[in-house]
Amino acid sequence: MSRVGKKPIEIPAGVTVTVNGNTVTVKGPKGELTRTFHPDIMINIEDNVITVARPSDEKQHRALHGTTRSLLANMVEGVSKGYEKGLELVGVGYRASKQGKKLVLSVGYSHPVEIEPEEGLEIEVPAATKVIVKGADKQRVGELAANIRAVRPPEPYKGKGIRYEGELVRRKEGKTGK
Repeated sequence: MSRVGKKPIEIPAGVTVTVNGNTVTVKGPKGELTRTFHPDIMINIEDNVITVARPSDEKQHRALHGTTRSLLANMVEGVSKGYEKGLELVGVGYRASKQGKKLVLSVGYSHPVEIEPEEGLEIEVPAATKVIVKGADKQRVGELAANIRAVRPPEPYKGKGIRYEGELVRRKEGKTGK
C-alpha cells in the first residue's frame, strides 16, 4: 500500500480547491494552479482535507496513487507559501543583475546572458553573486533554476560556475608537471 498516497492533505486557510472530473484547480494568495490527473484516481474533498484513492492494486494504479497525492500537496503548498530556489555565482567577475524583469548574467562570456522569466515566476537578485527564483509551481521554479544553472554549470577543476545553494561540487586535481 502506498504510504505517501494514504496521507491526507490539509487545506490551509485562504486556499480553495475545486475538483471537476479529473481536473483540480487550487487557488490561494500566491496564485492559481490547474492540473489534470489520471481518470482512474479518485480525489475527494471533505471538510478541508483532500484524500486520494485508487481503484485497485494494479502496478500502474499504485504508481499513480502516491504521485497524484504528491502533486496535489505541492500545488496546495505552492499557492499558500510558494517555492523558491537559490543559486550562487562562483568565479572572479561573475555577477548577476536585474534589468526590469530580466536577469542579466555576466559569467565570463563575451556578452551578457539575458534570461526572461515566464508568467508566474519571479527572479530576485539580493547580492551580485546570488539569484533567487520564486513562484507557486514547484516544477516551473526548478526548471527555471536549472536553465539559469545551465548557462555556466560548475566545473570540477576551479569550482567556477553557477551552482544551487548548498550544492557540493566534486573537485578534481589538475595535471601534475614533471
